Amino acid sequence: MPTGFHIVVCAGIVPDPLQTLEPIDTPSGSALKNEMMLPAILDPWASHALYEAAHLAAHIPGSKVYLVSLGPKAKLQQVMMTIAQKVTFELVAVDAPSGGFTDAHAAAEILASAIESIPDLDHTRLLLFGGWESASRGAGVTLQLVGARLGILDQFLGVDQLNVQPDGALEILERIEGGRHQVSRCPDPPAVLGWATGNLPEPRNNPQIGMANMRTVMPALQRARSAAPALSSLRYISAKPPQQQRQTRIVKDQTPDTIANEIADWIASE
Repeated sequence: MPTGFHIVVCAGIVPDPLQTLEPIDTPSGSALKNEMMLPAILDPWASHALYEAAHLAAHIPGSKVYLVSLGPKAKLQQVMMTIAQKVTFELVAVDAPSGGFTDAHAAAEILASAIESIPDLDHTRLLLFGGWESASRGAGVTLQLVGARLGILDQFLGVDQLNVQPDGALEILERIEGGRHQVSRCPDPPAVLGWATGNLPEPRNNPQIGMANMRTVMPALQRARSAAPALSSLRYISAKPPQQQRQTRIVKDQTPDTIANEIADWIASE
């Protein structure tokens, strides 16, 4: 059995999906209207990665979880007040703009630099966790780029389960088509794991964990270094929220077969 892992979770913050998001053009590129006023949450995909990391650390003695997050300091503080009550972690914060229009390569460069600055981080025990996708953008490449910058070649995406074998090897279940999983074996760390939804529920709030975490979260936010993602040649010609369309027709006394055939014809016509 291994002596423990250093688990680094890359988790961004995103606007609460219950809010109305309206894209606008600014001198520095595309952005969201009133973005700094929108309530924020931890990216749901990355949340699963954080819960899986805490679960793994609880079962492997000597493990430690680091949460690396890039975003405006005020927003990070708002989100950490909630996340800190879920699981135990050490925060590594970077005060920088974040959003769905940030270039993945620029964000990966900042995140990799922040990870390399973690004191006493053992790369031979490193597991880099994150979301397979993102709620802010569907690029799905940021975690892979961070791993590449750190020189980690073993990368697994769409992960639903991780089992540590007695010899320290990692057995990883990755999603494939048809509701099936591909079973991979990684002999030892370092490795990158982009999590899907996993198998764990969201942990309940624990005020004791929250108070213990906040002793380190607040100092981490205070000493968060500022960074600005480098501008790239990527430009968005236009961005707009999807249009809602609803067509409702109320009918009575229709058989299930008739209704099913009508729905099938409507789908085929789209």
